[in-house]
Amino acid sequence: MHSISRPGRRSSTFLESVGGPVSACLPCCSRVEAVLSSIGPGFEEGRLREQLRWPIEVRVWQEDDSPYMLAAKWISEIGAATGRIGVEETARYAFFEGLRGAAHSSELVSADPITVGCRAQKSEHELELMRLACEATFEVYRATFASLRGGMTQHGVGDLIARGYEKMGLSGYSIVLFGPAAALPHGTREEQVLREGIGVLIDGGTSVEGYQSDITRTSVLGKPSANLVRAFEIVRNSQDAALGAAVAGKECGSVDEAARKVITDAGFGPGYKYFTHRLGHGIGMDGHERPYLVRGNRTILKPGMTFSDEPGIYVPGDYGLRCEDLMVITESGAAKLLAPGLAPSLEKPIA
Repeated sequence: MHSISRPGRRSSTFLESVGGPVSACLPCCSRVEAVLSSIGPGFEEGRLREQLRWPIEVRVWQEDDSPYMLAAKWISEIGAATGRIGVEETARYAFFEGLRGAAHSSELVSADPITVGCRAQKSEHELELMRLACEATFEVYRATFASLRGGMTQHGVGDLIARGYEKMGLSGYSIVLFGPAAALPHGTREEQVLREGIGVLIDGGTSVEGYQSDITRTSVLGKPSANLVRAFEIVRNSQDAALGAAVAGKECGSVDEAARKVITDAGFGPGYKYFTHRLGHGIGMDGHERPYLVRGNRTILKPGMTFSDEPGIYVPGDYGLRCEDLMVITESGAAKLLAPGLAPSLEKPIA
């Protein structure tokens, strides 16, 4: 459990899951005196201290102790026993329930008003880490697409991608889809074999110091069909429309509307018929985090917010095509790519 800041007067505590049972923070109402504490199991104390990046008090419990009683004791010591404890959305329910049983006088509420706002707008240092993650993904994809051969399975291509990240000292993930299987945006368990003329969709990414990339490219082995070429042009135009619409002060939902209009106006509509998902998601320390670029979302775009821009066209039984890059709302108000560049063509998916 990590706890940060002692408020000058009564405020809220929030908890999140960070590998231990719980993690907590006390955001200030006014003056703040920093208080740092980490709570973990006694047998992990050495490893916990080794992983700390700044001086933090360490408290531990033994196997027959309750970590939640220890957390509740800490909350009482800092004067927050009768305060509000906000639970961050990714915290496990077991942690929430355990603390609620131990901290009887505290009120447990959602921490989203604090955590979502803090995480949505990235600093320049955070953005640089995301750029590095995107660059690493581009390098792996470039080598992977150059290595495609007929007869390969999606698992074989996935292994190439994994080995590429390993050579960089990174770990990554991928979704690899061939031909009609790509019409299911996140794939199928069925074995797929690559052959001449069918599309190859690769979606995935890695992380650098905890900050994520998420890039999708669609290519083809050999000569692409006329349907694939047309779909690629439409999807790339949709990406461009999203980049142009993503401006500080506008609503998140308006970006989805701009991108979706390009696809529906080209005959792939209405609504979600062929472009079956939202345009994009927030991204940072999590691969998917708020806010989302989805119809009806009235969240206002602000500088430092980062999103995926990933329109697609999915024709069941025929093909699926998606292009995905990351973008950031800049201080000037306009959106700018975090990725090194957009896809030039089906034949050359990486610039």
